[in-house]
Amino acid sequence: MKVYNNILETIGNTPLVKLNRLTIGVKAQVYAKVETTNPGNSVKDRMAVKMIEDAEKAGLIKPGGTVIEGTSGNTGMGLALACIIKGYKLICVLNDKQSKEKMDILRAVGSEVIVCPTAVEPTDPRSYYSVSRRLATEIPNSWYVNQYDNLSNRTAHYEQTGPEIWEQTDGKVTHFVVGVGTGGTISGVGKYLKEQNPNIKIWGIDTYGSVFKKYKETGIFDENEIYPYITEGIGEDILPANVDFDTIDLFEKVTDKDAAVYTRRLAREEGIFVGNSAGAALKGVLQLADQLTENDIVVVLFHDHGSRYVGKIFNDDWMRERGFLEEEILTAGDLVAKHADKPLISLYAEELVSHAIAKMRNFGISQIPVMKDGKFVGSVDDSHVYELLVDHPELRDAAISSVMKPAFPVVPSSTSVDHLCKLINKSTPAVLVDLGEGKFHIVSRYDVISAMS
Repeated sequence: MKVYNNILETIGNTPLVKLNRLTIGVKAQVYAKVETTNPGNSVKDRMAVKMIEDAEKAGLIKPGGTVIEGTSGNTGMGLALACIIKGYKLICVLNDKQSKEKMDILRAVGSEVIVCPTAVEPTDPRSYYSVSRRLATEIPNSWYVNQYDNLSNRTAHYEQTGPEIWEQTDGKVTHFVVGVGTGGTISGVGKYLKEQNPNIKIWGIDTYGSVFKKYKETGIFDENEIYPYITEGIGEDILPANVDFDTIDLFEKVTDKDAAVYTRRLAREEGIFVGNSAGAALKGVLQLADQLTENDIVVVLFHDHGSRYVGKIFNDDWMRERGFLEEEILTAGDLVAKHADKPLISLYAEELVSHAIAKMRNFGISQIPVMKDGKFVGSVDDSHVYELLVDHPELRDAAISSVMKPAFPVVPSSTSVDHLCKLINKSTPAVLVDLGEGKFHIVSRYDVISAMS
């Protein structure tokens, strides 16, 4: 029987798949090393098992012990599989920008998950680096993996991923491209490939908010480069020991939006359902396409599976909130379509100012149309109410009709966004859109700004 003794034996030998549609116009042939076929659905399975096995050989972890790691989720999954098979407990420390799916998956395979804030310095006691180290000193018979500085990470890719790529391309690979986080993948694969052919180019994909690119180019660790970003799994605010800058030929930065957009395009246009860093890596290749020739063979590594980003990258609302969704918004009708499922909140002229305040607070809105006898007769907005109450607190109990401003303009749903920009100004914070059949919706200044961004 052709069988495996346990799930760990199925790690590796992942496929190399030609990209066709998204690379039209690129002179080189571009292939994806799709790591989602690993049992933990990511490239991190390789180094997770290697780090644990090397720790066992070194006597760093004893039977029944606890493995502790700060992770973006994928290394945690690889460690979880190894810990299940080998009989260890696992504590995964994540930062709060990681997707809920990653956290739920780790819990599903028996890991304890601790969530830390993202927007803190690495040395802050609340950071996931600091919390991981502290737990390892407090919990008996525990071992802190430290994938950033644990060189078994790099070795795993030198021994496994690099040789696979060389064999799968018959030694014809000319460029290896991958998003850089801990640095283990790019440095291990890069070292192996350059030993076979020193002319192979190794390109690292970085993100805005990370220090790698500037450090490679100048040797300066610039803290001004560091700020929060959304792309998961790549970029760092530290310099991990696993990043071999001498092996990496260049870094290319990709925006959060481009990473997200190209991740979705990979699923819809290539049928490859992968995670956020894959979109970044592919966009990096496209940005560097002018450096490629028709004789080049490019291998771009796709780290993990798209199922871990269903609530984020593959969620239209999440994308829309961040201005990442590529929608063509031309009319007032297009704008209100975003919240057409929500009712129009209005006030009757006889209601009190206090009622307006309550509705603004309860529904999180800033402008409300006022109605009487089924017609729009006025409006109130938060800045107007604020000015009134500062000078005359007793007006809380006044009727809306005594303090309301003129009614918002009413426009047909076909009204262009350009025309809305002319209507909405300092004195007119919103307009009403006539959807027909007696239905109306409101478009605020914020809605128009969102459409323009």
